[in-house]
Formats: sequence, structure tokens, C-alpha cells
Amino acid sequence: MEHEPLPSEGHAEVRIVAATPEVARRVAEVLRRCFASTEQRSYPAGSEGGTRLHLTLDTAHPAEPARSWLSTSGPTEQAQAHADEV
Repeated sequence: MEHEPLPSEGHAEVRIVAATPEVARRVAEVLRRCFASTEQRSYPAGSEGGTRLHLTLDTAHPAEPARSWLSTSGPTEQAQAHADEV
């Protein structure tokens, strides 16, 4: 199985899957208030009519409230993928 290339240093690729485009946009808006980001790209997500939204975040320049959260958070014991993630 091939993996997508990693984003450049200081960036994160975010995928949001929601039942409606409005819900996906609301989540993306919260992320944009914390980090600089690219324009979002949206796609259909499955036969039930959901939405998949992609954006790239610049994590090297976080804004509040992400800055304060990142400065106090540490790595987790062991990051585990969800059952449906590779």
C-alpha cells in the first residue's frame, strides 16, 4: 500500500468528514482561527451524501488559542490509529 507524501515541515494535512457541508465548514473555521491555512477543498464522502473537506494548516505559526494549548501539551503515551485508519 502506498502512502501519501508527508506535508512539509511545520504543516499538517487535515481531513474532515461530516454528514453535511455546513458541519465540515464549521470545523474548518475553528481550525483556521488557530492556524494559518490553505483554501479548503471539499469532496463528496460516500453514497450517503456526506462531505470530505481537506485543508493544510501552518502549525509553525499558531494563533491563540492554539499557541497556549500547544505550549502546555505534551506527547501522548502512545498514539494509536482508529480502526479504519492505515
